[in-house]
Amino acid sequence: MILGAARQGLALARFLSTQGAQVILNDQRQSDQLAAVQKEMSAYPLQWVLGEHPLSLLDGTNQVCVSGGVPLTLPVVQEAKRRGIPLSNDSQIFMEAVPCPVIGITGSAGKTTTTTLLGRMAQQAVAKEQQVWVGGNIGLPLIDHLDEIKREDIVILEFSSFQLELMTISPQVGAVLNITPNHLDRHGTLEAYTTAKAQILAFQQKNDTAVLSSEDPGAWALAKQVKGRLVSFGLACPPAGQTGTYLAGEELRLFNGQSSQVLMHRSDIQLRGEHNLRNVLAAFAIAFAAGWDTSSLSESIRDFTGVEHRLEYIRTLSGAKWYNDSIATAPERTIAAIHAFDEPLVLLLGGRDKNLPWESLAELIHQRVDHVIIFGEAAGKITNALGLLHDGQRPYTLSHYDRLEDAVQGAAQVAEEGDVVLLSPGGTSYDAFSDFVERGERYRKWVKQLL
Repeated sequence: MILGAARQGLALARFLSTQGAQVILNDQRQSDQLAAVQKEMSAYPLQWVLGEHPLSLLDGTNQVCVSGGVPLTLPVVQEAKRRGIPLSNDSQIFMEAVPCPVIGITGSAGKTTTTTLLGRMAQQAVAKEQQVWVGGNIGLPLIDHLDEIKREDIVILEFSSFQLELMTISPQVGAVLNITPNHLDRHGTLEAYTTAKAQILAFQQKNDTAVLSSEDPGAWALAKQVKGRLVSFGLACPPAGQTGTYLAGEELRLFNGQSSQVLMHRSDIQLRGEHNLRNVLAAFAIAFAAGWDTSSLSESIRDFTGVEHRLEYIRTLSGAKWYNDSIATAPERTIAAIHAFDEPLVLLLGGRDKNLPWESLAELIHQRVDHVIIFGEAAGKITNALGLLHDGQRPYTLSHYDRLEDAVQGAAQVAEEGDVVLLSPGGTSYDAFSDFVERGERYRKWVKQLL
């Protein structure tokens, strides 16, 4: 039984049915909401059960596969555990079957940018007969292409905490970029969230490699769990005997424990923000861990301007530059986005809260943001965190709109020449959109329509 008929669940259903499994696809949505999906999947012999999660579906079921967005607290999942029915997901099944080594990347922020950067590096580093596959939590699930992947290929996977919490197998190179409070509405506590992230290293062997941020306390705390080689990344030079990437003046360098080599110059990186500098350092550290020649990989970075919905420049209107950072679904990510700019800021903030603290972001807003536009479900919590406004102090104005579309119009009214208008919500999109991608695309559309 597969719980959840979204991207991951559908890919897994296609794979398992072609392997001869009898597949039940179970989703809480009604049949009229999934009519197009059912038509698309009509070639596969699937049993569809929609609108509810009846416990009777577990009778005769050998395995329950949980899609990323499905909470493990669901009664049918808890009943499966009680009956001793194994739980799995598309990532676990892919890892069990993939014939080539896998590089896995996780973190609270930056994993998609780092995964994309590493994919570009891999294209430059591999031999002609090798193919690079990039997927997982980014793009299409690679289980759809499992029969095409060869032993000599390279697979790079982005892993979310939702995928990792059920996994009992780790990639040969596993990277943890950072661990900061996120998805606490799902995991409950930071400890449980950290435990899920740590699964990327938990099943490694002595010949495997872990890549960790030396500056992030959450990630570096996992160093004591490393079973094989450890490679670090961070702004400071690693101590003697520790291999890692770092920043020396304006040069990105690799220290192999004894000597260092220049990787590239900071000015050659087009991505904005210190957090993206760390993403580039992380990508170089992972490339080194994978055994690639890092001295020749800078070209793949120089012309990279970023991933959609991550500090994505949209347009300049009346002298104000508009950016889309819809991926920022936690206050920590909005903090990183604010630090990427020196210009006066108009910040669009809101969406659905994930039971995360907003106080640190509120403090930074009072220091750096001229105008705040709040929208969506979390408006009350954000307003409370910001507290009372004081004349002559930032933010100079605070506006509230129910819908993002109206918030865009409100931002256009206060933006002035030289400003940056930044959508970096700090909350998820699920109060109004299917995901951060739809939110970002709508925002981009509405910004382009502004006169």
